[in-house]
Amino acid sequence: MNAITYAEPSEPHPEIPLAGGDVTEGVVRAGDTVRRPAGPNAPLVHALLRHLEQAGFDGAPRFLGVDAAGREVLSFLPGEVAGRPRPPWIADEERLASVGRLVRAYHEAVAGFAVPDGVRPGFGLAEPPGTPPPPPYPVELVGHMDYTPENIVFRDGQAAALIDFDLAKPVTRADELCNAMLYWAPLADPADADPLLREVDAPRRCRILADAYGMSDVDRSRVVEVAVMRTRRSWVLMRQNAEELGGGWARMWQDGVGDQIKRREAWLERHGADLEAALTAP
Repeated sequence: MNAITYAEPSEPHPEIPLAGGDVTEGVVRAGDTVRRPAGPNAPLVHALLRHLEQAGFDGAPRFLGVDAAGREVLSFLPGEVAGRPRPPWIADEERLASVGRLVRAYHEAVAGFAVPDGVRPGFGLAEPPGTPPPPPYPVELVGHMDYTPENIVFRDGQAAALIDFDLAKPVTRADELCNAMLYWAPLADPADADPLLREVDAPRRCRILADAYGMSDVDRSRVVEVAVMRTRRSWVLMRQNAEELGGGWARMWQDGVGDQIKRREAWLERHGADLEAALTAP
């Protein structure tokens, strides 16, 4: 799949470095555009962003092409994101509910999109032998699967847009909501949560997300199972990414993300019943 060449303006804009997440480096703003390195999942991401534009979804950047340096050119989305250190509003429950509504709007816009022929989602790595299986449910849509605070743009206190679709892949709605809960409830041992989220009621926050999204009863009943299975897989796959891709993946592994994942699994085992009760109560 060939990407279009971006036509630069007659007067170039200075490039301003943007603080990114844990993996992607070299992201800059130039005028009303963002330039970022194209990753191995770029063919899927570009097709997905084109679909979202055609669907009239305003909550994602527009893919404008590839510049002379081989970087993706995306439209810049104004607003605020929760970088590090986290802002005080990270625990605000109305903002939390708006995240659920944004995820639902994205799912409605992505409905009907299929992975193009010849495009393989992911980073091109074969799963290591013995990798725990994914949840046993048929995929429903191409999800974002990286709802970190850094990847959600807020305007006027409401979640307005998603950025960084590098981890997009076919998943279930339950996978997507579990991913959002992972970062925004959060689903984590309090020792690993941001200080502003260590004392929050995680089951309650999961319920707020689920209600705002309009999560089905069936998917609510699957959240804990999906979260545990995805956590077990993530330990193996994160280690593989660290070993084979290096860069930010290796730094996260060296900083102890593997131990955090193990603590998350233990926390989910201890609090799974509370989570399920909060999600499924009338």
